[in-house]
Amino acid sequence: MTDTRYLVHGVFWDGPPAASGTSDGGSPALRLQQLSPGHGFSEVRLGAGARLGFRVIDRGKHCLGHTKVFSATEREHVPCQDRFPAVRGSQCERCFVVDDSRLIHDFHRGGRVPPGLRSYLMQPHWLYVATFAHGASKIGTASQPRKWNRLAEQGAVVARYVALAEDGRVVRILEDMVTREAGLAQQVRSAAKAAALTDPLPGSRLDELNRRLAEEVRTLLAGTAVGGFDVVDGQWVRPAQAAGLFAASARHAYPHSMDGGSHGFTLGALCGSHGLACIEGSELDFVVNLGLLKARLIEPGEFSSEVPAVQEALF
Repeated sequence: MTDTRYLVHGVFWDGPPAASGTSDGGSPALRLQQLSPGHGFSEVRLGAGARLGFRVIDRGKHCLGHTKVFSATEREHVPCQDRFPAVRGSQCERCFVVDDSRLIHDFHRGGRVPPGLRSYLMQPHWLYVATFAHGASKIGTASQPRKWNRLAEQGAVVARYVALAEDGRVVRILEDMVTREAGLAQQVRSAAKAAALTDPLPGSRLDELNRRLAEEVRTLLAGTAVGGFDVVDGQWVRPAQAAGLFAASARHAYPHSMDGGSHGFTLGALCGSHGLACIEGSELDFVVNLGLLKARLIEPGEFSSEVPAVQEALF
């Protein structure tokens, strides 16, 4: 009998970048790992109008395994052989220790890395300023091949590139400097992004905020003695299907916890891993954080989310 359980690895935006504001670019998908037979992967496309139905099998999180990096373009996912519970984010202790990618964050401080990861880190990297629906902003980095995709996966509303560094060491030195001297954080919590999408700030206000912060960062970079980079001025293009999450219409937080139960809805828009969900039998739109499914076991199927008993209470 085929096991219908899948381990969720998250929402990924792979493929080409959006060419304009009317383009979706890389098609987003929920990546699933089949537990048996083998450890094959499948993807559920998350375009506008897609229906997603599943049951969360248990309330725990499970280790997603680890990654071995062989070059700038080659890497391998190694499943957790023991299927241990996740204790460090989405990994067990052993997989965390042997994961190549965890070494990235200390490379610019002199940390040693294996040859494959060094090859990845020595390619050009971009420095950007991203702003989210509630106005929170961050400084971040992206490798050359994923310059567009990384911001799409993070769910930025607006973003600008401020520097092109010759490698991953230089770009992380710059990132730390901007955090230290300009006060820009390097992370915005997923829960805060989802909450902000129920009542996003006007797009013009977010764009002006992002423009001002990017200018401040460029001014800071122009005065540094650090070498190996160029100051740049370029705007990231948001995927078109995210627009539905910023329209002037009422929406509410998804009313059910993602750590258990049955869920089913139709997606009207997607920004990063946050979707605009329509539940059958309800006239309301809900913001659902699909990122909460990462490292959880699910069973896909014709499941449906329960309609809130008193919908008026959500207003």
